[in-house]
Parts: sequence; structure tokens; C-alpha cells
Amino acid sequence: MEFIKTVWKNRKIVWNLGKSDFKNRFASTSLGSIWGFLQPFVFMITYVIVFQFILKTPTPGNYPYAVWFIPGIAIWLSLNDSIMSASISIRAYSYLVKKVVFPIDTIPIISVISCSFVSIFLVVISVIVCGVYGFLPNILMLIYILFAAYCFLIAFTRFTSAVTTLVPDFANLLAIMMQLFFWFTPIIWNLTMLSDHQIILKLVKCTPFTYIVTGMRDVFMGGESIITQENFIYTIAFWVITIIIFLWGNYIFNKNKKDFADVL
Repeated sequence: MEFIKTVWKNRKIVWNLGKSDFKNRFASTSLGSIWGFLQPFVFMITYVIVFQFILKTPTPGNYPYAVWFIPGIAIWLSLNDSIMSASISIRAYSYLVKKVVFPIDTIPIISVISCSFVSIFLVVISVIVCGVYGFLPNILMLIYILFAAYCFLIAFTRFTSAVTTLVPDFANLLAIMMQLFFWFTPIIWNLTMLSDHQIILKLVKCTPFTYIVTGMRDVFMGGESIITQENFIYTIAFWVITIIIFLWGNYIFNKNKKDFADVL
């Protein structure tokens, strides 16, 4: 597709701009980019302390709460940060759109790359914490889940970046939607709570966020995974939804990108 060709052709520029974007986020602070790693780390540890040691929240299968929680919240934080950043990226890089001949299609990818540095850090933290408890990752499954997550990110932000450029208020709506997705995705609660509501359970499992979060958790916990043969229907649902979102977003983006410079 033309989009993939454009990204590949400009991969060096996109990579360099992605690195610069990450550094520039915290350029005005004394600790610099350290804040990018410190904030999500403190957030995760706080949740673990509250739910494991204060509220003593049980987990399915009696896994340590840190092993059950950290992989899921790590991939969620990565998704949320990338989606919010990439969705406003064209407005953030308006000078490239208005004054420079630049491949606009690649701009959301720049923000995704910028967020990837923290994402890799969070995955490493997950590996370390789970390793301390004796739970080692399934490397092939980890690679697959990360690949699936980035495919969904590119598809989703292809749509949201175009809409946010045309309608700035959509960024605020998206922030509210991501908060709702956080609570309706099994991040701090587990799917067994819906065992008495099979229809709702199946619908929740079909959502891309649930698929990615649960899959990331299964990377370390093993057992019956959401991507195993018994649950293969959810893998099909994930990729069908992701492809539909990409095709829809690609249509919206290509149809309106000629107007981006006029609305910025």
C-alpha cells in the first residue's frame, strides 16, 4: 500500500524525528527525558502497593499481584500514551504541514516512535519484576503481542490523527474515551468476574484493548492464552477489527489530508 511505501521510503527521517521528539518532550526540565521513564514507573508501583499490600486484591490462579498486574498496565500505558500523542501529532507538527514539502502520512508514526522508548522500558520492567517472582516470558508470544499492539496503534491513530486535525475538540473526546477504555478493559480487574455474564464476557474479549492487555499478561503467566487454539476466534476478531479500522482511517486520512494545511 501507498502508506507503507511512504513510511519505508522516509524511515530514516521518521526515526530521527521520533528520537528528537522524545528528547524535546522534557527539554525544559532538569532531569530531561528521565521524567518520561519515572512517571509511568511510579504509577505502576503505586498501584501494586495499593492493590497487593493494602487492599490485598486476589488474582485468578493465585498469581502474585505484581506478575498479574504489571504486564497489563505496562502495555496499556504504552498504548494510551502513543494514541494520545499520535492523535495530536499533525497539529503538533503543523510547521511541517504548512511550510515544508513533507510526507504527512508519516507524522503519526513519528509520535509512535517517540513513545516507544518508554514502551520498551516498561516491557523491560515487566520482564524484570516477573523474573524476580520466577515467571519468565514466552519470547515468541511477546514478539507477537508487541507486533499486534503496533499494528493496532498504526491503524487506530491513522483515523484519530486525521479527525483531530480537522476537529480539535475530538482530542478531548478521545481522552474521555481512553479513560472509559481503561476501566472497561481488564487491567485492574480480571475477566473471571464476568463468568456469570457470558455474552458480556465474549464482547469484552473481542475488543482490541482486552486482546492486547490479556495477551501481554499471558506472555508471563502462561496457561490458557487468549491467542491459543481454544480462543482463536478472538485472534480473528482482533485482526478483522484492526484491518477495518485501518481501512476506514486510511480512507479518512487520504480524503482529507489535502485540507490539513488550511485548518492548521
